[in-house]
Amino acid sequence: MEEHVRSGRSAGPLGLVVAVLVAAVASCTATSADKGAAAACDAPGVTPDKVNLGMVLSDTGVGSATFSSARSGAAARIGLANEEGGVHGRTISYEWHDDASSPSQNARVTEDLIRGGGVLGVMLVSTGVGDSLPALAAEGVPVVGFGLPSWSRFPNMFSNMYEASPVTVGQYVRASGGRKVGIVATGTSAAVTENLGRYRAAFESVGLVLTDTIPFASTDSPSGVVQQLASAGADSLVSFTTPDDLARIVQAAQAANLGLAPTVSFAGYDQSLLPILGTALAGVSFPVYTRPFEAGGTALDRYRTAMARFAPEIVHPDQQFALQAYIYTDMFLRGLDLAGACPTRDGFIQALRKVSAYDAGGLIEPVNLSTNPTQPLSCYAFVRINAGGTDFEVNRQHVCADGTSS
Repeated sequence: MEEHVRSGRSAGPLGLVVAVLVAAVASCTATSADKGAAAACDAPGVTPDKVNLGMVLSDTGVGSATFSSARSGAAARIGLANEEGGVHGRTISYEWHDDASSPSQNARVTEDLIRGGGVLGVMLVSTGVGDSLPALAAEGVPVVGFGLPSWSRFPNMFSNMYEASPVTVGQYVRASGGRKVGIVATGTSAAVTENLGRYRAAFESVGLVLTDTIPFASTDSPSGVVQQLASAGADSLVSFTTPDDLARIVQAAQAANLGLAPTVSFAGYDQSLLPILGTALAGVSFPVYTRPFEAGGTALDRYRTAMARFAPEIVHPDQQFALQAYIYTDMFLRGLDLAGACPTRDGFIQALRKVSAYDAGGLIEPVNLSTNPTQPLSCYAFVRINAGGTDFEVNRQHVCADGTSS
Protein backbone atom coordinates (compact mmCIF):
# COMPACT_ATOMS: atom_id res chain seq x y z
CA MET A 1 0.00 0.00 0.00
CA GLU A 2 1.16 3.53 -0.67
CA GLU A 3 2.50 5.20 2.45
CA HIS A 4 1.04 8.49 3.62
CA VAL A 5 2.58 10.92 6.05
CA ARG A 6 0.93 13.88 7.66
CA SER A 7 2.94 16.49 9.48
CA GLY A 8 1.73 19.77 10.90
CA ARG A 9 -1.61 21.22 9.93
CA SER A 10 -3.87 19.13 7.74
CA ALA A 11 -4.81 20.71 4.43
CA GLY A 12 -7.51 18.33 3.31
CA PRO A 13 -9.15 14.91 3.60
CA LEU A 14 -7.49 11.73 4.73
CA GLY A 15 -6.95 10.62 1.15
CA LEU A 16 -4.58 13.53 0.44
CA VAL A 17 -1.12 12.25 -0.40
CA VAL A 18 1.70 14.28 1.09
CA ALA A 19 5.42 13.83 0.97
CA VAL A 20 7.00 10.75 2.51
CA LEU A 21 9.65 11.80 4.97
CA VAL A 22 12.89 9.84 4.77
CA ALA A 23 14.73 9.62 8.07
CA ALA A 24 18.42 10.35 7.63
CA VAL A 25 21.34 10.83 9.95
CA ALA A 26 22.70 14.33 9.70
CA SER A 27 25.29 16.19 11.72
CA CYS A 28 24.40 19.20 13.77
CA THR A 29 25.66 20.90 16.88
CA ALA A 30 23.59 20.16 19.97
CA THR A 31 22.51 23.05 22.12
CA SER A 32 20.54 23.15 25.33
CA ALA A 33 17.46 20.92 25.30
CA ASP A 34 15.82 23.44 27.61
CA LYS A 35 15.97 25.92 24.72
CA GLY A 36 14.20 23.42 22.44
CA ALA A 37 17.20 22.82 20.19
CA ALA A 38 17.55 19.46 18.46
CA ALA A 39 20.62 17.37 19.20
CA ALA A 40 22.49 15.34 16.59
CA CYS A 41 21.30 11.76 17.00
CA ASP A 42 21.30 8.53 15.03
CA ALA A 43 18.31 6.67 16.49
CA PRO A 44 15.89 5.26 13.88
CA GLY A 45 13.42 7.87 12.73
CA VAL A 46 15.27 10.77 14.35
CA THR A 47 16.82 13.57 12.28
CA PRO A 48 18.03 16.99 13.43
CA ASP A 49 14.61 18.51 12.81
CA LYS A 50 12.07 15.66 12.80
CA VAL A 51 10.98 12.48 14.56
CA ASN A 52 8.99 9.95 12.55
CA LEU A 53 6.34 7.71 14.13
CA GLY A 54 5.08 4.56 12.42
CA MET A 55 1.39 3.69 12.59
CA VAL A 56 -0.34 0.41 11.83
CA LEU A 57 -4.11 0.77 11.62
CA SER A 58 -7.03 -1.41 10.57
CA ASP A 59 -8.20 0.90 7.79
CA THR A 60 -9.93 -1.93 5.88
CA GLY A 61 -11.09 -5.44 6.68
CA VAL A 62 -13.47 -6.96 9.22
CA GLY A 63 -14.44 -4.46 11.92
CA SER A 64 -12.33 -1.66 10.44
CA ALA A 65 -15.22 0.82 10.65
CA THR A 66 -14.68 0.86 14.40
CA PHE A 67 -11.19 2.34 13.94
CA SER A 68 -12.02 4.62 11.01
CA SER A 69 -11.45 7.87 12.93
CA ALA A 70 -8.21 6.82 14.63
CA ARG A 71 -5.81 8.29 12.10
CA SER A 72 -7.53 11.66 12.37
CA GLY A 73 -7.19 11.63 16.16
CA ALA A 74 -3.47 10.97 15.84
CA ALA A 75 -3.10 13.69 13.21
CA ALA A 76 -4.85 16.20 15.47
CA ARG A 77 -2.50 15.58 18.40
CA ILE A 78 0.57 15.70 16.15
CA GLY A 79 -0.65 18.91 14.53
CA LEU A 80 -1.15 20.50 17.93
CA ALA A 81 2.32 19.42 19.08
CA ASN A 82 3.96 20.79 15.95
CA GLU A 83 2.14 24.10 16.27
CA GLU A 84 3.52 24.37 19.79
CA GLY A 85 7.09 23.84 18.59
CA GLY A 86 7.38 20.06 18.44
CA VAL A 87 9.42 18.10 20.98
CA HIS A 88 12.94 19.27 21.80
CA GLY A 89 12.96 21.36 18.65
CA ARG A 90 11.86 18.57 16.33
CA THR A 91 8.55 18.40 14.52
CA ILE A 92 6.67 15.11 14.49
CA SER A 93 5.66 13.24 11.35
CA TYR A 94 4.11 9.86 10.79
CA GLU A 95 4.04 7.05 8.28
CA TRP A 96 1.11 4.68 8.25
CA HIS A 97 0.18 1.25 6.94
CA ASP A 98 -3.13 -0.60 6.75
CA ASP A 99 -3.10 -4.14 8.15
CA ALA A 100 -6.60 -4.90 6.74
CA SER A 101 -7.50 -6.39 10.16
CA SER A 102 -5.29 -9.36 9.28
CA PRO A 103 -2.66 -10.75 11.71
CA SER A 104 -0.44 -11.87 8.83
CA GLN A 105 -0.61 -8.50 7.11
CA ASN A 106 -0.09 -6.76 10.44
CA ALA A 107 3.14 -8.69 10.91
CA ARG A 108 4.24 -7.88 7.37
CA VAL A 109 3.59 -4.13 7.43
CA THR A 110 5.02 -3.80 10.94
CA GLU A 111 8.21 -5.49 9.78
CA ASP A 112 8.34 -3.09 6.82
CA LEU A 113 8.26 -0.17 9.22
CA ILE A 114 10.92 -1.37 11.62
CA ARG A 115 13.25 -2.93 9.04
CA GLY A 116 13.25 0.28 7.06
CA GLY A 117 14.81 2.09 10.02
CA GLY A 118 12.67 5.16 9.46
CA VAL A 119 10.57 5.22 12.64
CA LEU A 120 11.48 5.67 16.29
CA GLY A 121 8.36 3.91 17.52
CA VAL A 122 5.08 2.42 16.37
CA MET A 123 1.45 3.09 17.21
CA LEU A 124 -0.88 0.10 16.81
CA VAL A 125 -4.64 0.57 16.52
CA SER A 126 -5.78 -2.89 15.50
CA THR A 127 -7.06 -6.17 16.88
CA GLY A 128 -5.19 -8.00 14.13
CA VAL A 129 -1.88 -8.07 15.98
CA GLY A 130 -0.15 -11.41 16.39
CA ASP A 131 3.40 -12.32 15.51
CA SER A 132 4.31 -8.63 15.26
CA LEU A 133 4.42 -8.26 19.05
CA PRO A 134 7.45 -10.52 19.71
CA ALA A 135 9.22 -8.98 16.72
CA LEU A 136 8.70 -5.46 18.02
CA ALA A 137 9.89 -6.52 21.46
CA ALA A 138 12.99 -8.22 20.06
CA GLU A 139 13.93 -5.03 18.22
CA GLY A 140 13.25 -2.90 21.32
CA VAL A 141 10.78 -0.70 19.45
CA PRO A 142 8.55 1.49 21.65
CA VAL A 143 4.89 0.73 20.94
CA VAL A 144 1.84 2.70 22.03
CA GLY A 145 -1.76 2.00 21.18
CA PHE A 146 -4.84 -0.14 21.58
CA GLY A 147 -3.62 -2.39 24.36
CA LEU A 148 -4.69 -6.00 24.79
CA PRO A 149 -3.92 -8.28 27.76
CA SER A 150 -1.22 -9.99 25.68
CA TRP A 151 0.69 -6.69 25.57
CA SER A 152 1.51 -6.93 29.27
CA ARG A 153 4.25 -9.49 28.54
CA PHE A 154 6.28 -6.96 26.61
CA PRO A 155 8.08 -4.10 28.42
CA ASN A 156 8.28 -2.03 25.23
CA MET A 157 4.49 -1.77 24.83
CA PHE A 158 2.39 0.99 26.37
CA SER A 159 -1.30 1.76 26.64
CA ASN A 160 -3.45 3.73 29.02
CA MET A 161 -5.43 0.51 29.43
CA TYR A 162 -4.42 -3.04 28.60
CA GLU A 163 -7.59 -4.54 29.94
CA ALA A 164 -10.85 -3.19 31.30
CA SER A 165 -12.27 -5.54 33.87
CA PRO A 166 -15.05 -7.46 32.10
CA VAL A 167 -16.60 -8.02 35.52
CA THR A 168 -17.61 -4.35 35.48
CA VAL A 169 -19.71 -4.90 32.34
CA GLY A 170 -21.27 -7.93 34.00
CA GLN A 171 -22.17 -5.84 37.04
CA TYR A 172 -23.72 -3.20 34.79
CA VAL A 173 -25.78 -5.81 32.92
CA ARG A 174 -26.95 -7.36 36.18
CA ALA A 175 -27.82 -3.99 37.75
CA SER A 176 -29.81 -3.15 34.61
CA GLY A 177 -31.94 -6.28 34.89
CA GLY A 178 -30.12 -8.76 32.68
CA ARG A 179 -29.89 -12.37 33.80
CA LYS A 180 -29.32 -14.46 30.64
CA VAL A 181 -26.96 -12.72 28.25
CA GLY A 182 -26.78 -13.29 24.52
CA ILE A 183 -23.33 -12.90 22.99
CA VAL A 184 -22.96 -11.89 19.33
CA ALA A 185 -19.51 -11.47 17.78
CA THR A 186 -17.91 -10.55 14.46
CA GLY A 187 -14.56 -12.03 13.52
CA THR A 188 -12.50 -15.02 14.61
CA SER A 189 -9.08 -13.48 15.25
CA ALA A 190 -7.08 -14.52 18.30
CA ALA A 191 -7.82 -11.17 19.93
CA VAL A 192 -11.59 -11.60 19.50
CA THR A 193 -11.50 -15.18 20.81
CA GLU A 194 -9.39 -14.11 23.78
CA ASN A 195 -11.81 -11.31 24.64
CA LEU A 196 -14.85 -13.56 24.41
CA GLY A 197 -13.33 -16.07 26.80
CA ARG A 198 -12.55 -13.41 29.38
CA TYR A 199 -16.02 -11.88 29.24
CA ARG A 200 -17.73 -15.24 29.48
CA ALA A 201 -15.83 -16.17 32.64
CA ALA A 202 -16.36 -12.72 34.16
CA PHE A 203 -20.11 -12.69 33.54
CA GLU A 204 -20.51 -16.11 35.05
CA SER A 205 -18.59 -14.95 38.14
CA VAL A 206 -21.33 -12.41 38.95
CA GLY A 207 -24.15 -14.90 38.45
CA LEU A 208 -25.08 -14.25 34.82
CA VAL A 209 -25.95 -17.09 32.45
CA LEU A 210 -24.70 -16.85 28.87
CA THR A 211 -25.86 -18.22 25.56
CA ASP A 212 -23.42 -19.82 23.17
CA THR A 213 -21.56 -17.18 21.16
CA ILE A 214 -23.45 -16.40 17.95
CA PRO A 215 -21.13 -15.42 15.07
CA PHE A 216 -22.37 -12.67 12.79
CA ALA A 217 -21.09 -11.24 9.51
CA SER A 218 -22.61 -8.45 7.46
CA THR A 219 -23.96 -11.00 4.97
CA ASP A 220 -25.78 -12.99 7.68
CA SER A 221 -29.48 -12.73 8.49
CA PRO A 222 -30.18 -10.69 11.65
CA SER A 223 -33.52 -12.48 11.97
CA GLY A 224 -31.64 -15.76 12.25
CA VAL A 225 -29.57 -14.33 15.10
CA VAL A 226 -32.70 -13.14 16.88
CA GLN A 227 -34.27 -16.60 16.54
CA GLN A 228 -31.20 -18.12 18.19
CA LEU A 229 -31.31 -15.54 21.00
CA ALA A 230 -35.01 -16.15 21.59
CA SER A 231 -34.58 -19.93 21.58
CA ALA A 232 -31.80 -19.61 24.15
CA GLY A 233 -33.96 -17.44 26.42
CA ALA A 234 -31.73 -14.37 26.27
CA ASP A 235 -33.07 -11.27 28.01
CA SER A 236 -30.05 -9.03 27.37
CA LEU A 237 -27.31 -8.71 24.78
CA VAL A 238 -23.60 -7.95 24.70
CA SER A 239 -22.35 -7.18 21.21
CA PHE A 240 -18.83 -7.62 19.85
CA THR A 241 -19.94 -6.43 16.39
CA THR A 242 -19.89 -3.21 14.39
CA PRO A 243 -22.61 -0.61 15.03
CA ASP A 244 -24.13 -1.28 11.59
CA ASP A 245 -24.45 -4.99 12.33
CA LEU A 246 -25.83 -4.38 15.81
CA ALA A 247 -28.44 -1.97 14.46
CA ARG A 248 -29.76 -4.68 12.14
CA ILE A 249 -29.91 -7.17 15.01
CA VAL A 250 -31.66 -4.72 17.36
CA GLN A 251 -34.25 -3.86 14.70
CA ALA A 252 -34.87 -7.55 14.04
CA ALA A 253 -35.31 -8.13 17.79
CA GLN A 254 -37.83 -5.30 18.01
CA ALA A 255 -39.74 -6.72 15.05
CA ALA A 256 -39.87 -10.08 16.84
CA ASN A 257 -40.90 -8.43 20.15
CA LEU A 258 -37.78 -9.79 21.84
CA GLY A 259 -36.75 -7.51 24.69
CA LEU A 260 -32.99 -7.29 25.14
CA ALA A 261 -32.42 -4.79 27.92
CA PRO A 262 -29.76 -3.90 28.45
CA THR A 263 -27.91 -4.18 25.17
CA VAL A 264 -24.23 -3.31 25.54
CA SER A 265 -21.92 -2.56 22.62
CA PHE A 266 -18.17 -1.97 22.65
CA ALA A 267 -18.29 0.10 19.45
CA GLY A 268 -20.53 2.98 18.47
CA TYR A 269 -19.91 5.73 20.99
CA ASP A 270 -19.73 8.14 18.10
CA GLN A 271 -21.84 11.25 17.45
CA SER A 272 -21.53 10.83 13.69
CA LEU A 273 -23.50 7.58 13.90
CA LEU A 274 -26.57 9.14 15.51
CA PRO A 275 -28.15 10.65 12.37
CA ILE A 276 -27.79 7.28 10.64
CA LEU A 277 -28.21 4.67 13.36
CA GLY A 278 -29.41 6.59 16.42
CA THR A 279 -33.05 5.55 16.17
CA ALA A 280 -32.18 1.90 15.56
CA LEU A 281 -29.74 1.86 18.50
CA ALA A 282 -31.86 3.85 20.97
CA GLY A 283 -31.26 2.54 24.48
CA VAL A 284 -28.00 0.75 23.64
CA SER A 285 -25.28 1.24 26.27
CA PHE A 286 -21.53 1.69 25.80
CA PRO A 287 -18.69 1.41 28.32
CA VAL A 288 -16.44 4.48 28.29
CA TYR A 289 -12.86 4.31 29.55
CA THR A 290 -12.10 8.00 29.08
CA ARG A 291 -13.86 11.12 30.24
CA PRO A 292 -17.31 10.93 28.60
CA PHE A 293 -17.77 13.56 25.91
CA GLU A 294 -21.01 14.60 27.59
CA ALA A 295 -19.08 15.54 30.76
CA GLY A 296 -17.26 18.42 29.02
CA GLY A 297 -14.27 20.22 30.53
CA THR A 298 -10.99 21.88 29.52
CA ALA A 299 -9.26 18.70 28.33
CA LEU A 300 -12.10 17.84 25.95
CA ASP A 301 -12.24 21.45 24.72
CA ARG A 302 -8.54 21.21 23.79
CA TYR A 303 -9.15 17.91 21.99
CA ARG A 304 -12.11 19.26 20.04
CA THR A 305 -10.20 22.37 19.01
CA ALA A 306 -7.28 20.26 17.77
CA MET A 307 -9.63 18.01 15.79
CA ALA A 308 -11.33 21.01 14.17
CA ARG A 309 -8.02 22.56 13.14
CA PHE A 310 -5.88 19.58 12.18
CA ALA A 311 -8.43 16.91 11.22
CA PRO A 312 -11.27 18.93 9.65
CA GLU A 313 -12.40 15.91 7.64
CA ILE A 314 -13.97 14.63 10.88
CA VAL A 315 -17.22 16.59 11.14
CA HIS A 316 -18.11 15.04 14.50
CA PRO A 317 -14.97 14.83 16.68
CA ASP A 318 -16.74 13.12 19.57
CA GLN A 319 -15.72 9.66 18.39
CA GLN A 320 -14.33 7.01 20.69
CA PHE A 321 -11.36 5.87 18.63
CA ALA A 322 -10.45 9.35 17.44
CA LEU A 323 -10.07 10.27 21.11
CA GLN A 324 -8.24 7.03 21.91
CA ALA A 325 -5.74 7.60 19.10
CA TYR A 326 -5.29 11.18 20.28
CA ILE A 327 -4.43 9.77 23.72
CA TYR A 328 -2.03 7.15 22.31
CA THR A 329 -0.26 9.88 20.35
CA ASP A 330 -0.09 12.08 23.43
CA MET A 331 1.52 9.17 25.25
CA PHE A 332 4.11 8.82 22.50
CA LEU A 333 4.87 12.54 22.74
CA ARG A 334 5.24 12.24 26.51
CA GLY A 335 7.74 9.42 26.12
CA LEU A 336 9.61 11.34 23.44
CA ASP A 337 9.86 14.39 25.68
CA LEU A 338 11.10 12.35 28.64
CA ALA A 339 13.68 10.59 26.45
CA GLY A 340 15.51 13.89 26.13
CA ALA A 341 17.13 15.92 23.38
CA CYS A 342 18.81 12.87 21.84
CA PRO A 343 16.12 10.18 22.12
CA THR A 344 16.79 6.48 21.74
CA ARG A 345 14.31 3.64 21.69
CA ASP A 346 15.58 2.26 24.99
CA GLY A 347 15.67 5.69 26.60
CA PHE A 348 12.07 6.26 25.52
CA ILE A 349 10.93 2.94 27.01
CA GLN A 350 12.77 3.40 30.30
CA ALA A 351 11.55 6.97 30.80
CA LEU A 352 7.90 6.42 29.91
CA ARG A 353 7.62 3.31 32.09
CA LYS A 354 8.50 5.42 35.14
CA VAL A 355 5.51 7.74 34.73
CA SER A 356 3.28 7.15 37.74
CA ALA A 357 0.30 9.41 37.01
CA TYR A 358 -0.31 9.69 33.28
CA ASP A 359 -3.67 11.34 32.53
CA ALA A 360 -3.37 12.56 28.91
CA GLY A 361 -3.94 16.13 30.03
CA GLY A 362 -7.12 15.26 31.90
CA LEU A 363 -8.75 12.96 29.34
CA ILE A 364 -8.40 9.86 31.52
CA GLU A 365 -8.07 9.07 35.19
CA PRO A 366 -4.36 9.02 36.19
CA VAL A 367 -2.70 5.66 35.56
CA ASN A 368 0.64 4.31 36.73
CA LEU A 369 2.43 3.13 33.60
CA SER A 370 4.73 0.90 35.64
CA THR A 371 1.87 -1.14 37.10
CA ASN A 372 -1.14 -0.80 34.78
CA PRO A 373 -0.06 -3.67 32.46
CA THR A 374 -1.16 -6.14 35.13
CA GLN A 375 -3.97 -4.17 36.77
CA PRO A 376 -7.25 -4.14 34.81
CA LEU A 377 -9.26 -0.94 34.88
CA SER A 378 -12.00 -1.83 37.34
CA CYS A 379 -14.17 1.32 37.37
CA TYR A 380 -15.50 3.20 34.37
CA ALA A 381 -18.56 4.98 32.99
CA PHE A 382 -21.46 3.84 30.84
CA VAL A 383 -23.35 6.02 28.40
CA ARG A 384 -26.39 5.14 26.33
CA ILE A 385 -28.26 6.51 23.35
CA ASN A 386 -31.36 8.35 24.50
CA ALA A 387 -34.87 7.16 23.72
CA GLY A 388 -35.17 9.44 20.70
CA GLY A 389 -31.87 8.27 19.24
CA THR A 390 -30.64 11.86 19.06
CA ASP A 391 -27.84 11.98 21.62
CA PHE A 392 -25.81 10.11 24.20
CA GLU A 393 -26.43 10.45 27.90
CA VAL A 394 -24.37 9.39 30.89
CA ASN A 395 -26.25 6.48 32.44
CA ARG A 396 -23.69 5.56 35.12
CA GLN A 397 -20.73 7.82 35.86
CA HIS A 398 -18.90 5.17 37.83
CA VAL A 399 -19.47 1.39 37.81
CA CYS A 400 -16.93 -0.87 39.50
CA ALA A 401 -16.12 -4.56 39.40
CA ASP A 402 -17.04 -4.84 43.08
CA GLY A 403 -20.64 -3.91 42.23
CA THR A 404 -20.61 -0.33 43.48
CA SER A 405 -21.83 2.41 41.17
CA SER A 406 -22.85 6.04 41.03
